[in-house]
Amino acid sequence: MKEAEAVIQEISSLILTWEPKLLELNDEFLGAGKNKQNRTIKQILGHLIDSTSNNTHRVIHLQYQKSPFNFPNYATYGNNDRWIAIQKYQKEDWKNMVQLWKYSLFHFCHVIKNVKGSKLGNEWIAGPDEKITLKTMILDFPKHLRLHLSEIEDLINVINDCRSSDDLIRTRN
Repeated sequence: MKEAEAVIQEISSLILTWEPKLLELNDEFLGAGKNKQNRTIKQILGHLIDSTSNNTHRVIHLQYQKSPFNFPNYATYGNNDRWIAIQKYQKEDWKNMVQLWKYSLFHFCHVIKNVKGSKLGNEWIAGPDEKITLKTMILDFPKHLRLHLSEIEDLINVINDCRSSDDLIRTRN
């Protein structure tokens, strides 16, 4: 698949950009704010780890299982939040999490680089009346990754803005 290289390049670029940003975050950032889904930065990254793992399994299954393939959608009915809670990402070592995120994404890139072109039309049953081709799943993955990284960016900005406001108040008093 021609587009796979662009997907791999984008994912790799996001990893290289975000790994140092993530590693410099301290505990104040990791538990302070929450996104619209009520997740902290650690929980968002945990979700991205889970998402990468699930997508890796889907990509592999879709190359040898009969299409359309019925593989559990871990995001259905809030199960992705259950995954986050059960794994207790908020208590996980941050540096280990960042490395797991990074290397699971690099492995995902390796897997999609080696997808059989003849299998790209195979479908995953993502839910009632919802089928997604292997090709679409691969092409859409960076969008999902960017969405959650932007949520982390937003939380970092909110915390920094609060810090700046606190500093301003202290200097006035």
